[in-house]
Amino acid sequence: MSPARPRAETRYVCQSCAAEQLRWEGQCRACAACNSLVDTVEDRAPVRHRPAGGPATAAPVALGDVEEPESARRPVGIAEMDRVLGGGLVPGSVVLVGGEPGIGKSTLVLQAAAGVVASGGDVLYASGEESPAQVRLRAARLGLLATAAAQRVRLLAESEVGRIVDAARDSAPSVLVVDSIQTATSDELDGPAGSVGQVRQSALRLTELAKEGGTAVILVGHVTKDGTLAGPKTLEHLVDAVLTLEGERYAALRLLRTVKNRFGSTDEVGVFEMREDGLAEVADPARAFLAEHEADAPGSVVVPTMEGTRPLLVEVQALVAPAGYGSPRRTAAGLDPNRLALLVAVLARRAGVGLGAHDVYANLAGGLHVDEPATDLALAAALASSLRDRAIDRGTVAVGEVGLLGELRPVAGLERRLREAARLGFRRAVVPRGGRRGPLDAPGLEVVAVGSVREALDVLLAPGADRAEASSEPGRPRPGRA
Repeated sequence: MSPARPRAETRYVCQSCAAEQLRWEGQCRACAACNSLVDTVEDRAPVRHRPAGGPATAAPVALGDVEEPESARRPVGIAEMDRVLGGGLVPGSVVLVGGEPGIGKSTLVLQAAAGVVASGGDVLYASGEESPAQVRLRAARLGLLATAAAQRVRLLAESEVGRIVDAARDSAPSVLVVDSIQTATSDELDGPAGSVGQVRQSALRLTELAKEGGTAVILVGHVTKDGTLAGPKTLEHLVDAVLTLEGERYAALRLLRTVKNRFGSTDEVGVFEMREDGLAEVADPARAFLAEHEADAPGSVVVPTMEGTRPLLVEVQALVAPAGYGSPRRTAAGLDPNRLALLVAVLARRAGVGLGAHDVYANLAGGLHVDEPATDLALAAALASSLRDRAIDRGTVAVGEVGLLGELRPVAGLERRLREAARLGFRRAVVPRGGRRGPLDAPGLEVVAVGSVREALDVLLAPGADRAEASSEPGRPRPGRA
């Protein structure tokens, strides 16, 4: 007589933190999320304990006796993506790629699959959202049907993770792509696709496949309405790397960032441009986010930002207008709204620039989102420039963090930022006074060192004739200002 199958039990699982409860409640007790509990039916298999004195399944090994892992990476054929991954895909690793709907996730992974084939690998593409005919249409648009990828990228229209794992074990591909992890299901569970239990179990099965056979796995993940990856937080802990594809959906530029990377740095960023034939690498990312103006425009200042180890020059735009009625508006796109509110208060208190009765709008050109405080000085200058309707010279960049007392604080990588600004043809830079031991090496760039936001505004908004006071020696601060 066969043993009785364990009885399926119903649990209410929080979609935010994966905590389980016996009955439904309006708020999760673990993370306080409202209306996040979803009933999930799971088969509870009995826990099997090793009998006393029985053989152990694994023996401990001394740290020095562990074999050195193979460090060979497999490039994906996209230089910007290889840069973000740290040199390519590590065999046996699991990479999660997330992003907004329509941002280009499936396009990116299909181009990466073609790049893996070009380097001599094989790819199994498991699609639970699209049919093979739909994937073929995308491949035709990307021009991949005339390449080796047409024969060596094999499509599998399947969402059950057990059958995907079996197909991968039979074919032993170099890379397995699962698009997407939210559509993957496991026959061992009775919950719907996308539930916490299904996503977690599917990720576990695919991770086991990657570790035991050396196949690199790329998972495509959805995001929630607040921009975070959908599914349980354990999904991000299970994988080895988490990449996010960012950008305005209706803009051309896309940024590929690393949120987590066990085999490389999390500071790198890749810049792409969405075209009709797919995502193309941007040849000069530092220039990509600069807007073109025929003349100097009030409320516009360029700031050299740092995205990982790569300096990018971005135009900060601000518009200040008298408030019509009610409370003045504070709107920021691509910038931290809290930093904008802080700078409005600092300008009023420390620099004599009153914006309390004005609506304030701030924006980063090109759809880029920057959180680093090094943009404070450029944003403050753009606000003052728009309020006074006085343009700042287009050949000037400004960088620095503004404190609550109106002082300017140094920023990391200042010399690298200034060298990039000089390469792009800028003539002058306003930077914080302290935080360095010697002169800055920025040939061809006049560096003006200031100590406070008030002093910086006096320099940036001064008439053109006052610039003759600056030092004529490039790459060095003005006399008396260092």
